[in-house]
Amino acid sequence: MAAAILPLIVLLLALNLFTMLRFREDKQRAVAGERRIPEAHLLGLALIGGSPGAFAARHMFRHKTRKQPFSTWLFLILAVQAGALIGLALP
Repeated sequence: MAAAILPLIVLLLALNLFTMLRFREDKQRAVAGERRIPEAHLLGLALIGGSPGAFAARHMFRHKTRKQPFSTWLFLILAVQAGALIGLALP
């Protein structure tokens, strides 16, 4: 069972790193006045498991911290994911 979890952990780490890089790229584009990464893309990354990376990137790059409704959607995604994890952990 532990061998089956390792690839999932590696995949989630890679996804969260990619999510952080996309947030950083969006921040750089915003500063440069260039075309932005769609919010739906950033939220989609959070939805498929990149929410820890999204929250870390928001803090590290001070990006999209006050943007609404983006922040509300991101917190909702995190709440649903946390609920799912708790539900899976219960017998």
